[in-house]
Amino acid sequence: MERDGGPRVPEQRAAAPTDERDELRFSVLGPVRAWRGEETLSSGSPQQRALLAALLLRHGRTATAGELIDALWGDEPPSQALAAVRTYASRLRKVLNPGVLISESGGYALRTMREALDLNVAEELAGNADRARAAGDNSQARTLINQSLDLWDGEALASVPGPYAETQRARLEEWRLQLTEARLDMDLEVGCHAEAVSELTSLTADHPLRERLRELLMLALYRSGRQAEALAVYTDTRRLLADELGVDPSPELSRLQERILRADTELARPKEDPAPAHAVLRPAQLPATVPDFTGRVSFVRELGDRLATAEGSVMAVSALAGIGGVGKTTLAVHVAHAASEHFPDGQLYVDLQGAGTRAAEPETVLASFLRALGLPATAIPDAVEDRSALYRSTLAGRRVLVLLDNARDAAQLRPLLPGTAGCAALVTSRGRMVDLAGAHLVDLDVMSPEEALQLFTRIVGRERVGSEREAALDVVAACGFLPLAIRIAGSRLAARRTWTVSVLAAKLADERRRLDELQAGDLAVKATFELGYGALEPAQARAFRLLGLADGPDISLAAAAALLDLPVRDAEDLLESLVDTSLLESAAPGRYRYHDLVRLYARACAERDEQPASERDAALSRLLDFYLATAANVYALERPGDRLVERLEPTSYPGLPFTDRHDGEDWLYTEANCLLACVHQTAGPGTLRRAVDLLWASLDLSESGANSKEYEATAAGVLTVARACGDPWAEGRALISLCISHRVAGQFDEAEREAEQALALANRTHDLLTKAWASNHRGVLAHYQNRFTDGERHLTQALEDFRAGEDEAGEASALCNLSRTRLSLGRTASAITLAQRGIEIYDRTGNTLRGANARYALGVALTQNGHLADANGRFTEALETFRDSRQRLWEGMALYRLAEIDLLARRSAQAASNAEMALTVLRGIGGDWRRANVLLTLGQALNSIGQPGRAQVCWRDALATYEALGSPEAAQVHTLLSSVAAA
Repeated sequence: MERDGGPRVPEQRAAAPTDERDELRFSVLGPVRAWRGEETLSSGSPQQRALLAALLLRHGRTATAGELIDALWGDEPPSQALAAVRTYASRLRKVLNPGVLISESGGYALRTMREALDLNVAEELAGNADRARAAGDNSQARTLINQSLDLWDGEALASVPGPYAETQRARLEEWRLQLTEARLDMDLEVGCHAEAVSELTSLTADHPLRERLRELLMLALYRSGRQAEALAVYTDTRRLLADELGVDPSPELSRLQERILRADTELARPKEDPAPAHAVLRPAQLPATVPDFTGRVSFVRELGDRLATAEGSVMAVSALAGIGGVGKTTLAVHVAHAASEHFPDGQLYVDLQGAGTRAAEPETVLASFLRALGLPATAIPDAVEDRSALYRSTLAGRRVLVLLDNARDAAQLRPLLPGTAGCAALVTSRGRMVDLAGAHLVDLDVMSPEEALQLFTRIVGRERVGSEREAALDVVAACGFLPLAIRIAGSRLAARRTWTVSVLAAKLADERRRLDELQAGDLAVKATFELGYGALEPAQARAFRLLGLADGPDISLAAAAALLDLPVRDAEDLLESLVDTSLLESAAPGRYRYHDLVRLYARACAERDEQPASERDAALSRLLDFYLATAANVYALERPGDRLVERLEPTSYPGLPFTDRHDGEDWLYTEANCLLACVHQTAGPGTLRRAVDLLWASLDLSESGANSKEYEATAAGVLTVARACGDPWAEGRALISLCISHRVAGQFDEAEREAEQALALANRTHDLLTKAWASNHRGVLAHYQNRFTDGERHLTQALEDFRAGEDEAGEASALCNLSRTRLSLGRTASAITLAQRGIEIYDRTGNTLRGANARYALGVALTQNGHLADANGRFTEALETFRDSRQRLWEGMALYRLAEIDLLARRSAQAASNAEMALTVLRGIGGDWRRANVLLTLGQALNSIGQPGRAQVCWRDALATYEALGSPEAAQVHTLLSSVAAA
């Protein structure tokens, strides 16, 4: 020991080379740990870790022996404290690289690279986030804060003893909460309020007196349409603060309550913020502009100036009207690209298909837009009004251009308009939108002769046109000065180097004379179509005709190849050659579509020229076969061992093969609109049964919630056709699809009637597959309706039918459903055994998706039997699979069951969080009864964490549903409400 009583200072060691120190990494945002490269280093005893933490948190500054003793033991150090400090330092020095832990000035210091400590990295990320937010870039700010928070691994300085560690632990926890609050604030700014409610509910349980969290929770609930719960949070907070601290809520919290009470419209949307909050919030959906855009100078200037004003105080809406083929879309796309610099937060685009027979529904478009703006599917509400409100909130404060192409009417448009300063909407339509309030109306006429000639020249070439100017003027006049017609005629001439412009003019004149019985408005376009069509090679003409038959909004290359009965490569060559003639458009790589006028013309050509008529029917039959065979392949990949694919109607055209089920799922959801359109179109004599089977094979479109409404509408339409055709076999299967759809939607009475009718028809037609599944569905529905004895009878029959048909997957399904019913009848041991048998079958056949349903059934039985840990494990396994398979209904139900377990295990905050997540996932799917069940559990969890006001709101909401449905659960809710009122 030295004379001053300080530690012995050994000879100063030189700092280690940079490359050696670079290898060391340290963490304090969790357990105190050290690594050299990938090697975990021993940090020693708790006191030795406390010494290491104290040195790390000094960021290279020297700590004296006295400071370290105070840090480790405070006012009551052991008698050998100094020796202990020296020992700990010596041990650490041996573990770390040479020269890292040094002795100087009577103390110790760590010499490491700044980025070697996780806390330093977290602070730098948070600082960068603050600067990004101050600069208006919330996207980057949110990303950086999340990266900073991700560095935490539980409680900072976990299990490290000593007063210094305790103080630093509290400081770091406070900082972590501040970062979390900042990130949640930005979550609300971008409309992620539904997801935020779950996290905020858990945080307010852990930090009940933290008013900022309560304020964020109130705002998140209010923006989620849960005003009563938001006000109840204030009531609970006021009571808690009075009881615990004897104070009133802060002025900020009180002002928020007042604004919620008066339903302040400004409160429903985020503060203005010029930057998006996710990197994906910058959509760039505009179609490519044509390279030979010509003319329309005054319109380009007028519309461009109008769009530029969107940066001011009003939202700009420009409605561009004109006849088909006049160039509305081309002009709108060109103007939108030119104005894109005024809209740095993105551009949205949709073809509303207003000129067709199946115009796009606003709610479908809104869901697509919201996903493009970065919102997860679980955050998208069901009602079109709610989607529209969320859409406007998400766009508020941002500069986004929305191009709404080919609109039907103002009613279709209104929900799709942004409505806030900084955004703009550009609309095209056949008719004038005179009833679209505030719109700047622009009527687009045909081109001037000079503009038309310029366009023709850019397509054909200046040299050819220059020598035959008069003939060129005759051509564009024959085209009616319509850009679509000029483009098609010009493309035809450009592809015929031996033709002169005069030849083209003569041919157009001949076509006009032949079509002189047509109305004047259609004459030029159809004459141009005739010319373009007449110049096609036979194979091109056939492809042009047949492609127009398909009802979908577009068509994939693989589907087109099936329709044309050609190899994919040959089909691609033909389709690309049609794109070159401007008769077909390439919407995206591998996808094609017609202008609506061209589609009508192509169908007319097919009616006229595709002879015999059976050739048209054969083309649609091949398309149906392609979709059915591919959907069956996806179904088989997701559900190995399921016999459905063997009992579908046979197909003569193969489908796409998949080896990865995720690729198959991607195909199914991408093709959903086209596939359902094909079902609707081919549901008729000769193809009805295959159309019905395609609906059944694609049932994931209903169960996932992604296309539930479209699936239900298609199933109802097919059922009507089956009855009209007098086909009981097809009718029974259509009833099964509709039953599935109504089960998913929580419409159990309708589903029960359909299952009963399907069973009767299956008995008549001896369709064993339909018979077994009808009984299976009836058993499940009887369970939902508390008719457990009936349910057991139906499921026992289903079990017999599945076994008779050697359908192991069906057998496993019936076993698991029977497990649920036996559980309700009080036969717990039998319930557990049945679910385990179901799991064995699914696991043996490799059916992961339905194996998750079996684990769900087992989890329910284990919960009722008190084996909560095992039940939690089964539900967690099931949840992972449901999420991976995009099964939103079952994902939400698994979260609900986990909340029930948490409640029984007295993990009330976690129960509330899981119940909130279940509510979010089940938005728009599952029905009112399931939602009421979740609200019942959520209320119980909230009551347990000291939020009785909010709990009562949840229970009253659930009670209204139970009473409307006549559900027995209403009695339990009455009891809960009475107990809280008496407290």
